[in-house]
Amino acid sequence: MNLAFSADELAFQAEVRAFIHAHFPPERPFTHTKADIDRWAAALNARGWAAYKWPVQFGGTGWDVTRKYIWERECALAGVPERLGGMGMMMLAPILYGYGTPEQQRRHLPGILANEVEWCQGYSEPGAGSDLAALRTSAVRDGDHYIVSGEKIWTSYAHIAHWMFALVRTSTGARKQEGITFLLIDMASPGITVRPIVTIDGRHHSLNAVVLDNVRVPVENRIGEEGRGWTYAKGLLTHERTGLAYVAQSVRRLRLLKERAAEMPDGRGGRLADDPAFRAKLAAVEIDLLALEFTELRTLAETAVGSAPGAQSSILKSRGSVIFQRLTELEIECAGPFALPYPPGVLAGTEPPVGPDWAQEEMATYLLARSTTIAGGTEEVQRGIIAKHVLGL
Repeated sequence: MNLAFSADELAFQAEVRAFIHAHFPPERPFTHTKADIDRWAAALNARGWAAYKWPVQFGGTGWDVTRKYIWERECALAGVPERLGGMGMMMLAPILYGYGTPEQQRRHLPGILANEVEWCQGYSEPGAGSDLAALRTSAVRDGDHYIVSGEKIWTSYAHIAHWMFALVRTSTGARKQEGITFLLIDMASPGITVRPIVTIDGRHHSLNAVVLDNVRVPVENRIGEEGRGWTYAKGLLTHERTGLAYVAQSVRRLRLLKERAAEMPDGRGGRLADDPAFRAKLAAVEIDLLALEFTELRTLAETAVGSAPGAQSSILKSRGSVIFQRLTELEIECAGPFALPYPPGVLAGTEPPVGPDWAQEEMATYLLARSTTIAGGTEEVQRGIIAKHVLGL
């Protein structure tokens, strides 16, 4: 198995790096303003690289899987902003151009591509997260409409979304995966209530609970056949879990962590980067991250010859989530007392911060990272998938 890039792929990598450097200077912070996001989106659209995963006939680039990998990795390493329209771009669009009608494609794909229409994902529910097939939100047919009632939770960006793509139950049968239907729901519809979820760091970042109370959804907003929504959606989950490995993001965090440790005092007159105990922790996580990078490359090599990611994406997701958490723990150790929770005035910018600028957000990052072994499928579920479908236990 050849894990090295070809000469053409290395040339493409250089082209990508030059483009990123021209439109987004290096070493930007991990958080970005709306202006940053809009500027980056405009540059991507002007170059024709916004929908890099889409088929050419829908505005895509025609890149093979290796070029897509190179693009995603270089973007993550450079810290460019992720588009808020990512749910529509990465999660819904493949469903639309794969299973949607021509009218649905004409209606929704241009708004996603132009970064003008925000989408949220209505999958998880109270009691139906990792076991997504246990969802109970109902959709009852009433003429040319479905009447949808239930609750979705952990719904990222629902508070700003124009539309939701949702899995709903249209029937019950012998297998709970059957009877699930895929609907597109206008978030301006009567009967929808969005409630913010404040996370452990005391802020509302993106998560919400969404209550649907007798919401009327036109049948024309159904993707594909009634009762086949699970089939349409499940293929995306393996790709989502591969993306949740955070490999390139962790590589960038490790690089910055080394730079910061070289600047921070160790309390004994030296620098933290020279402390043997800290160096040992840093080396251990770097070794595990390097192993994960090679696992990702092996997955890429298999995908490049036509194989789907399959259950092994759970390996990437599982190990990547844990490594990401370990890096945030080391960042807190590096920041020391400067990582203590800050008062509202500092967070609001009305009071001056104490310590290095980067330390202000590290506690929030650490706390939010506790969810990485839950979101996209819990660590326990991922290990079960690995045991059954990878190891054959």
